[in-house]
Amino acid sequence: MSSPSRYQPSRRDLIRSGAVLGAGVGVGAVAGPAEAAAWEPVRDRGEKPMVDVPFEGFDKVRVGLIGLGNRGGGQDVRFGAVSTVTAVCDLRPAQVERTIGRIMAQGFQDTPPAGYSDGEEDYLNLVKRDDIDLVYIATPWEWHYPQAKAAMEHGKHVAIELPISPHLHEIWDLVRTSERTRKHCMLLENVNYFRPELQLFNMVSAGLFGDVQHASGGYVHDLRWPYLFGGAYYPEHWRRRWQTRMNALHYPMHGLGPVSAAMGINRGDRFEEIVAVSSPPKALALFRSEDPRVGPDHSSWDDRPYISGDRHSAFVTTASGRFIRVEHDVNSPHPYTRETTLTGTRGSIELDNARVYLESLGHTNHTWRTGSSYSSILSQHDHWLWPALERLAEQYGGHGGGDFVAIFRLIQLMRLGMTPDIDVYDSAAWCSVVPLSHESMKTKHLRPVKIPDFTRGHWKKARPTFDRPRPDDPWLEGR
Repeated sequence: MSSPSRYQPSRRDLIRSGAVLGAGVGVGAVAGPAEAAAWEPVRDRGEKPMVDVPFEGFDKVRVGLIGLGNRGGGQDVRFGAVSTVTAVCDLRPAQVERTIGRIMAQGFQDTPPAGYSDGEEDYLNLVKRDDIDLVYIATPWEWHYPQAKAAMEHGKHVAIELPISPHLHEIWDLVRTSERTRKHCMLLENVNYFRPELQLFNMVSAGLFGDVQHASGGYVHDLRWPYLFGGAYYPEHWRRRWQTRMNALHYPMHGLGPVSAAMGINRGDRFEEIVAVSSPPKALALFRSEDPRVGPDHSSWDDRPYISGDRHSAFVTTASGRFIRVEHDVNSPHPYTRETTLTGTRGSIELDNARVYLESLGHTNHTWRTGSSYSSILSQHDHWLWPALERLAEQYGGHGGGDFVAIFRLIQLMRLGMTPDIDVYDSAAWCSVVPLSHESMKTKHLRPVKIPDFTRGHWKKARPTFDRPRPDDPWLEGR
């Protein structure tokens, strides 16, 4: 797909994405970047909160997949195991045929998915189908917004890989489109469903940390090879060139999402302000010039100068006076970590270092509990999803099975007519760190930027998320 530096919807674009369908929503509904940080629009007529709105309930969830590359090309069989895949879309016909073959080889459905690969706009033909309940989007970031918007405008729920959009006015428009169409728009944040992260959530809910005061989370992962320069993505350049467009924490949600959920963000507290800093952008240009695998004909030599710093740190403060430290670095030589920590009045935990200290459990000698002691404490707070799905998670895999658990849970919630674990407001808040960190770093001075209230007041009310007990589900019986 093409990679515009910023998706600026013209009227033609809005028509193509389904925004102008007689619903009275046009360019005036989209805010520009200058005023975006403080912009909290009043709900228009027809926009109603999606808080506590359940799915309709489905005998069998029918799914359309858009984007079958590095990410979507592995998620296909997981969706095929728990739903009916009725249509798939990618720019490359070979990827479409590959996915259809993989779905049919599973033996779970008799009719092969329809395939769409006729250019950049063929996804519009997929979202117009009347045999799709959920559209899954795993395309380059600049396409998440128009594809998700088009899907909702055509009556589909949407699950999107990270982020839902890198731009605040697009994030707001997805929130408002969800409220107007009454269709859920969700970030498919798989790390929220990893076993240790769900155990952490349960430990917080059980009060083991007392009153949670602060946390950290983010994404520190050396992506230089093969992801940014080695051709692991299609098009090869798409993720790397975002580093020429924004100085931002481009992808912090893997660590931010789980601690935000544990802290009750949008369920009694909310993000209020962010301040961000970065180091100079040096690592990518250095790698390009020194690594022998990057030859003189490599597409990276056509890149504009890299402007996004190698390491970003941000502090997000909340309405109740707490804070989250958010980290992002995909350019530097560094072992993978999400930097997930949490501290309360009764103890602390560091998931990546696998250590915990809890006065609530009698830890008073200033020594971390590690090894079997750490594992025993966490296992006592296992989330019901993992014992119920452990065998299937091992079979279908994806980040230790977490990818399968996330997809199963989404489909389960749709089948049973429940509310999402991660809703459009969670998705918007977590992803807003991307554009708002860019806004914060536009000057050399530490300048906090206000974070909008995407719920428009509904964050003050507690509501269920990962804390719900195991529901009666015939699908799980005998599996």
